[in-house]
Amino acid sequence: MPSLAAVTAELESIAPLRLAAEWDAVGLLVSPRRPTIERVMTCLSLTEDVAAEAVRRRADLVVAHHPLPFRPVARLTEDGHVGRVLLALVGAGVGVWSPHTAWDSAAGGINDQLAAMIGLDHVAPLEPDAELPLVGFGRAGSAAEGTTVAALARRAAAALGVRHVQLVGAAGRPAGRVGIVCGSGGDCIPQVVQSACDTLLTGEIKLHQAIEAAAAGLAVVAVDGRPRGAARRRRAGPGMLGQRRRAGSTRLAGMGLTGTTGHRRVAPPVSGAMIEGLWIRFLDW
Repeated sequence: MPSLAAVTAELESIAPLRLAAEWDAVGLLVSPRRPTIERVMTCLSLTEDVAAEAVRRRADLVVAHHPLPFRPVARLTEDGHVGRVLLALVGAGVGVWSPHTAWDSAAGGINDQLAAMIGLDHVAPLEPDAELPLVGFGRAGSAAEGTTVAALARRAAAALGVRHVQLVGAAGRPAGRVGIVCGSGGDCIPQVVQSACDTLLTGEIKLHQAIEAAAAGLAVVAVDGRPRGAARRRRAGPGMLGQRRRAGSTRLAGMGLTGTTGHRRVAPPVSGAMIEGLWIRFLDW
């Protein structure tokens, strides 16, 4: 059986940890009990159910895209989600390794895959790595001539198997040069604009970020990453993707706060700030 060092070295050859964001928690986050690794389990996020499955299946190591722990932990108790997950794993001798933003930025990683899914040409990092210029933060590439922002949104939604998409800007404008930041890319609007992009494809965006993008002339396609038919839990907040129309949407539509889907009109996602309807169109396919 391979050693822990051999397994993590192989993982790092796929997602070099030097590509991770400075703020991120990546690599070996919890050491396994055994020095050799026989069973590895992968997941997107470490929930209590996932931890229980890892223990039940006698995994030695869990490779989780989203890191846990992510922030410094002051105490490990059963009172919180993080404590319960980590206590279960540590008690069973299960380790945790996470690539997170290193895999986002790696060759063939999430941003590269998204660029391929939506058919971009001439793809390159938004911010190339100093030593490996073909990889780095984000991606940017050219959409096919004649592709509109709405068409790009439909292509991304179809490729990812989702129904809910938020748009910032005119749906019929050319997509042009497209920047890609998987996950929450709203904080990266300045870098995307500086890279001469016309459109940003990301996972989620908040209201103030949508306003910032619109003011800079940047269209945004924010795609909910949950699959069609998945259970959706609604919560307040203009950055939440996948919000359904609320009971008060008819009243809001009467105020003119509506977006157009092409064949029907729907109220945009609304929280306390109704001005959101002026900036974000909500497409539900």
